[in-house]
Amino acid sequence: MNVFFSAYDTPFDTVPFDRIRIKDYKPALLKGIEDEDKEIEAIVENGEKPTFENTIVAMEHTGELLDRTSNVFYNLLSAETCDEMEELAQELSPVMTEHSNNIMLNGKLFAKVKAVYEEYRQKDFDGLTSEERRLLEDTYKDFVNSGANLNDKDKARLRKITEKLDVLELQFDENHRKDLNDWILHLTDEDDLKGLPQSSKDNGRQEAKDRKMDGWVFTLQAPSYGPFMQWADNRELRRQMYMAYNTMCTHDNKYNNVEICRKLVNLRLEYARLLGYKSYADYVLEERMAENKENVYKLLHQLIEAYKPVAEKELKELSGGKDIEPWDFSYLANKLQQKKYNLDSEKLRPYFELGKVKEGVFGLATRLYGITFERNKDIPVYHEDVEAYEVKDEDGTMLAVLYLDFFPRKTKKSGAWMTEYREQWIDEEGVNHRPHVSIVANFTKPTEEKPSLLTLGEVETFLHEFGHSLHGMFANTKYESLSGTNVLWDFVEMPSQFMENYAIEKEFLNTFARHYQTGEMMPDELIESIVAARNFNVAYACMRQVSFGLLDMAYYTLTTGCRRFRKIQGRRYIQQGNSKEFQGEYPVERKY
Repeated sequence: MNVFFSAYDTPFDTVPFDRIRIKDYKPALLKGIEDEDKEIEAIVENGEKPTFENTIVAMEHTGELLDRTSNVFYNLLSAETCDEMEELAQELSPVMTEHSNNIMLNGKLFAKVKAVYEEYRQKDFDGLTSEERRLLEDTYKDFVNSGANLNDKDKARLRKITEKLDVLELQFDENHRKDLNDWILHLTDEDDLKGLPQSSKDNGRQEAKDRKMDGWVFTLQAPSYGPFMQWADNRELRRQMYMAYNTMCTHDNKYNNVEICRKLVNLRLEYARLLGYKSYADYVLEERMAENKENVYKLLHQLIEAYKPVAEKELKELSGGKDIEPWDFSYLANKLQQKKYNLDSEKLRPYFELGKVKEGVFGLATRLYGITFERNKDIPVYHEDVEAYEVKDEDGTMLAVLYLDFFPRKTKKSGAWMTEYREQWIDEEGVNHRPHVSIVANFTKPTEEKPSLLTLGEVETFLHEFGHSLHGMFANTKYESLSGTNVLWDFVEMPSQFMENYAIEKEFLNTFARHYQTGEMMPDELIESIVAARNFNVAYACMRQVSFGLLDMAYYTLTTGCRRFRKIQGRRYIQQGNSKEFQGEYPVERKY
């Protein structure tokens, strides 16, 4: 029996991951599309005058089966995927895109939406609550930004563009995950481990055991790659790691994303031009705080002006005035930080045992917001690493379900993110359907000898994503499409940025940061070192982020398209200071 076709019969109506079969997805998604098509048709064929209730709210309540199924499928495509799921995603992508286009490019439906919008706009949206007004404005803008005002010829072209974009984006992510997982550094000579801390050696040994190999295995996953680049004395091995990481998906193999990048840039430009914008940046920025590309460049150059002189001093201090390669930077920075602040990540790890960190973060939320967390092993999970928690409000009522999925694996994308398997909303009977929120990360795994011991950076990431999860858990809106993190783009990072600041607060650290073996509280002098080193190399880090922003703007302010990438002589990938230059078979824009 297809699990999506009936009530879940699980605690809090959580997803019954243990009963889902991959073959369930396709029929459920296709049936969901069929159901929503009928629901949309009913709205279109309603002979009554279009109103907020019979058009805007009615649309909000369509597609329940499709949403429920696709939420699970696409979340697991990132967190617990396999070849069969990725093949299915490629197969269904054009179908899902066509369905979305059939709704957003439906002329009769848009006419009803526009009629409601114009009616309320003319009377300054009088008669609507602020939430209802937001729903109406968002619905109208979504149609316009999806091409509803285009002629039939341009609509047909837009359909082709969106179909291609969705397939390419899926392929890009799949290529990145597989290329990242395929490369390993396998070492059998213990001399090659010189400089590495015991935690890194233990994790390398455990990775080798898991792969049924001898010696030590290091991967491009963050918990393996980062410490290796910081500590390994063997410069040649650092170079190999760096080159492998920074040239992912650029080699002449089936995971090459270079041409995909070019196609994505050009298709997004064509999409924006169809809608009347000069560039894709103009299209996107219209709904952002920056408003236009001139303001973006103004900010980026203000940052360069403020931070570049400081970054140059940081680089000179780190390098001693000598030329260094990019695979030297983390190694030398680690040495300098130890010298200046008597601080390194390995000194902190024993105080950041994952279980204690969770207690600390949960306790912080209790003190700040009055909410509590209790693990519930009856809630199904999709992998043995995942834990599920009931989250209760200060009055004891059910607030949310929280999933925690912390460790890297081949079936998971890299990075860290917050997502939801069910968003919050209030139905017509006044029932408040509480959200099911998930934090997914790639933190240091436990070994046979030690528990998971985090770096300070991983603690900050936990707090950051936990801030996003709080945003989702505290949602209390009537309409699902406005719930949780579905807010204005420029606000979405505020809760996460706020929460991560606690990572260096002594009062917070004293609640949980105890040595995993001795129970000793983190010494005050170590906390003082953390605070003192807070701005270490911060200008260099800022310039690095600015370089990403400039590259992004370079692509998306194009007005005639990126025609091709070229190859330059040489094979080395060079990063000098904060600017990157590609040499060899790596992407460089040649002509537009």
